[in-house]
Amino acid sequence: MPSNTEKFRTVRIGLAGLGNVGMGVYKNLEANGGLLRERTGCHLQVTKISVRDPKKPRDGKVPASLFVGSWQELVADPQVDVVVELIGGTTEAFDLVSAALRARRPVVTGNKALLAERGKELFALAEANRVPIYFEAAVAGGIPIIQTLQEGFVGNHIRSIYGIINGTCNYILTRMSQAGLSYETALDEAQKLGFAEADPTLDVGGWDAAHKAIILASLSYGFWIKPEDVFVQGIDKVSLTDMSFADRLGYTIKLLSVIRADADGKVEVRTQPSLVSKSHVLANVGGAFNAVLVNGDIVGETLFYGKGAGQDPTSSSVISDIAEAAATLVYGSRHSGFVPHGLYGKSKPVDETVSNFYVRLTVEDTPGVLAQVAKVLGDRGIGISSVIQPEDDGSDTTSLILMLDDATLRTIREAINELKQLACVREEPSCMRVETLGS
Repeated sequence: MPSNTEKFRTVRIGLAGLGNVGMGVYKNLEANGGLLRERTGCHLQVTKISVRDPKKPRDGKVPASLFVGSWQELVADPQVDVVVELIGGTTEAFDLVSAALRARRPVVTGNKALLAERGKELFALAEANRVPIYFEAAVAGGIPIIQTLQEGFVGNHIRSIYGIINGTCNYILTRMSQAGLSYETALDEAQKLGFAEADPTLDVGGWDAAHKAIILASLSYGFWIKPEDVFVQGIDKVSLTDMSFADRLGYTIKLLSVIRADADGKVEVRTQPSLVSKSHVLANVGGAFNAVLVNGDIVGETLFYGKGAGQDPTSSSVISDIAEAAATLVYGSRHSGFVPHGLYGKSKPVDETVSNFYVRLTVEDTPGVLAQVAKVLGDRGIGISSVIQPEDDGSDTTSLILMLDDATLRTIREAINELKQLACVREEPSCMRVETLGS
């Protein structure tokens, strides 16, 4: 009679990269191996790990016999069934994934930059070789949003997606809002706690979230959005002054990724600091957590919430993909990963996107200033829904807060450029979108 382990098919995993997430994948595969065997019918075994320096001292729990010095050796091994790419970047990672697909090995990756910038090429290669790419960990860490879009919403037209999908920025903005910390102090705190990298540029500049938004948009609307067609603005210019005025107006500020199609099928994809009503559920997503709000024409609004980063949440998504790849290899019962779809969509030029806007001006505290500002806006057909001007504090300048009606980004940009030329405007204007998110 076969032993308990003999009745399970072994699926051999080649792990490229043993950084924070890679270590989490190895550790959690070992810890929950029994559970995975019972649920998948497969014994998921890491048989090779490619690292830059195999002789570098590492956690003794990882056998040195697993290490190889190059991903080429890992991919070339005929005993490796599934290749897991966790080295990051877009150049070497592209070569690694391409080689694995040509070798007809299923690929698991959490590399959002790679997929956003070169996904069109990789998925074409995957289709040509009839082998899937799995990428649940590329968006929102431990939240299973990729599989949900691919399977749970398969019968829905996606009307819109609004996402808080960068935990670093959400932590910083939460601390600024709730604790009154400056941007610099909140960033420093995030770095000390491990929520932000030593070089946080990709996160605070907005591109980490933008890469994720490109992936979500491609799944939702059937074509690859070019990075140059995406509007991206980071959080480094958000001030405590803006936080305070947003609060007075009933809003909080979030780095929000917006994906939606208009009536003509043009898709806008953008990531920027936005004012979100404090009554909306997304306004209450705090700390390093992520949330994705999906609106489908059949299901309506559905919210997904959870930890968006970190070793364990991200490795959970990687392991989910490994299990899916293994089940498909062994049983052939399901085909997940990217499902090719028709190139029927088109990007909406960002200058044509429309929303309400918040504008803060630092102006001379003299009569007639509001009239000058209103004329610039009125000449472009931009309506003012409300104005806040703080009480006189005795200085020669004051803040002028304007909540503006719907306008295109092009019109707002033109107006801001003209406002900057007014002699009464003393500093660079602050301008952010005000998102209308419904219920």
